[in-house]
Amino acid sequence: VQLQASGGGLVQAGGSLRLSCAANRRVISFNVVGWYRQAPGKQREFVAEISRVRGVSPNYEESVKGRFTISRDIAKNTVYLQMNSLRPEDTAVYYCAAARRQYVFGTIFPLDDYVYWGQGTLVTVSS
Repeated sequence: VQLQASGGGLVQAGGSLRLSCAANRRVISFNVVGWYRQAPGKQREFVAEISRVRGVSPNYEESVKGRFTISRDIAKNTVYLQMNSLRPEDTAVYYCAAARRQYVFGTIFPLDDYVYWGQGTLVTVSS
């Protein structure tokens, strides 16, 4: 399984970016697809995740709620992360990942539960 993250770049604070995570197999086959990020000198942290089940609310890290939206396009085997109102503290390498475990709304599982990882895309937000 391969996951390819793209869409990163340099943007000013308050701006927007849309990240894409393309899979070489049907994303619907993964129970969970999510985004993590890692800032320089910091641990990788959870950002958002979405269930394979249609209509189930995604999970978001508290600081991105209301600014980021995760979604998927089954026909394109792609999961997106729309990022609005970006802040300098959002600067990081963003990774997409897929998990086989069941999705539970309101519960964030350990990072190790994600089995497949993409290579990361850099997002830089200038002040």
